[in-house]
Amino acid sequence: MRNARATQLLFELARPGRRSAQLPACDVPEVPLDDLLPAEALSPAPPPLPELSEPELVRHFTNLSTQNMSVDTHFYPLGSCTMKYNPKRNERLASLPGMIDLHPYQPSATLQGLLELLDGLQQMLAEIAGLPAVSLQPAAGAQGELTSLLIAAAHFRTLGQKRTKVLTPDSAHGTNPASAAMAGFDTVQVKSTPAGFVEMEDLAAKLDDSVAVFMITNPNTLGMFDRQIGEIAKRVHDLGGLLYLDGANMNAILGITRPGDFGADMMHFNPHKTFSGPHGGGGPGAGPIAVSEALAPYLPVPVIVRDGDRYELEYDRPQSIGRVRSFFGNVGVLVRSYCYLRTHGPEGLRRVSENAVLNANYLLSKVKHIFPVPQGDRCMHEFVASGARLKSDRGVSAMDVAKRLLDYGFHAPTVYFPPIVREAMMIEPTETETKETLDAFAETLFRITEEPPDLLCEAPHTTSISRPDEVRAARQPVMSWRAE
Repeated sequence: MRNARATQLLFELARPGRRSAQLPACDVPEVPLDDLLPAEALSPAPPPLPELSEPELVRHFTNLSTQNMSVDTHFYPLGSCTMKYNPKRNERLASLPGMIDLHPYQPSATLQGLLELLDGLQQMLAEIAGLPAVSLQPAAGAQGELTSLLIAAAHFRTLGQKRTKVLTPDSAHGTNPASAAMAGFDTVQVKSTPAGFVEMEDLAAKLDDSVAVFMITNPNTLGMFDRQIGEIAKRVHDLGGLLYLDGANMNAILGITRPGDFGADMMHFNPHKTFSGPHGGGGPGAGPIAVSEALAPYLPVPVIVRDGDRYELEYDRPQSIGRVRSFFGNVGVLVRSYCYLRTHGPEGLRRVSENAVLNANYLLSKVKHIFPVPQGDRCMHEFVASGARLKSDRGVSAMDVAKRLLDYGFHAPTVYFPPIVREAMMIEPTETETKETLDAFAETLFRITEEPPDLLCEAPHTTSISRPDEVRAARQPVMSWRAE
C-alpha cells in the first residue's frame, strides 16, 4: 500500500516550531535590509516556509525519489532529448576537491589546472565541430543559439551590412526561432519535405542578401540526415549569409562527420545529451559554441588563452559581444564532458554514434509493422513512428500508449512532435541500451496495442498521479502554496 504521507506537500506535513537544523547565533553586526535594497524590492513579510524536523524532511524527499523515472532506473527513450546513461565515474571526478573547492575570483595563477582542463575541452570540441574557436560560457543549448546569433549580428555590423532575417525550417526546434527573435532578427520559416529535409525551391525563394543566418538541425528532428547540406551551405554563403548548425543531434555523427566540414559557420553542443551531463529538472546545464575563424573575435569574454606553459583569462577583445554567463560557464557540467571525451577518445566517440544509430535502426525494424515510420526503413540516432493507424482502428492515441508504458516501467517517448507526423512517437534508444532492453520495449508496445481501449485511455494505473491536466498546469501554474 502506498504511504499516504508520501503524496502530501511539505506545507501539509509542517507544524509550527519544528526545525531541521539549528544555526548558531549571528556573530556579525546585522544590517537592515532597507539599507541595502530599495523599499519596492522588499517583501512586507518573510516567505511562508514549511517547518519540519529533519527525519520528516528526509523521508519526504526519499519517498518522492522512489516515484521518479530516470535513466538510472528505467529505459528512457525520449526522442529529441537523448536521455542516455551518464557514467557515475564522471560524477565522482567532477566532485573532486580540486574542482569543487575552487572559486572563480581566485587569481588565474591559482586556477592553472582548471584552466588547462577547460582549454583541453575547447580543443576537443573544436576538433569534433570542425570549427577552430570555442566558448564554454553559454549555460544551455538555447543560450548557445542566442550567443551565436548575437555573434552573427556583431559580425554583420562590423561589415556594415544590415541583415534582418534568420531562416529556419518548419521542422526546427522551437528554440531556433525564439533565439532569432531575442537576437533582434525576423524569423522566416522555410518549408520541409515529408522527410523533414529542406525544400530547396522554398529556400531559394526566401534566401536573399537580407538573410543573416540559416539555422538547421542535421540530422533533423525526424532522425534523418539531410544530404543537401553542402548545397544549402553553398547557397547561403554565396549570398554572404552564415550557416548555423543546431547541435542537438550530434550523438548521431560524432567522429563520422563534422559540421564545419559540411559548411557550418557556427554551432552549439548539448553536453547533457552528448557528453555525459545531468539532464532535466532545471539543473545546471551548458551549451558551448564553436565558430569559424572569421567569427572568433566576437566570442564572449573572458577567453582562455595559453601563454607558453601558463593559462590566462583574456578580456581585451574589442569586438567581443561581452559576457553571456558568469565566469567560465557551468564548470561542473563541463568537467563531466571533459572526462567523457577523454575516456572515449576519437575512436570511442565514433563507436558511440555507430551504436546509437545501430540501436535506433534495430528498434525501428522491430516496431515499424505496428507503428509505421513514414520516413522509411532507415534512420540516424532516432526515428518518429506514427500511431495514426492505431488511433483510427481502435481509438487509442499516441498519448494513451505513452501513458500505458509507464505502467510497464518504461518512460514514454516524446509524443506529438514533430507535428509533421500524425500521432507521432519520437523514439531514441541511445547507444547505452542493451538488445534485451530494446526487445522488451518492443514487446511491450505490441502488448499495449492488444489491450482493451478503455484500459489504455485511463492509463497509467500504477502511478501516484494518473493524468494531470497538462494544459491547465501550463497556463495556470501554481507558484506558491500557503497553509490556511
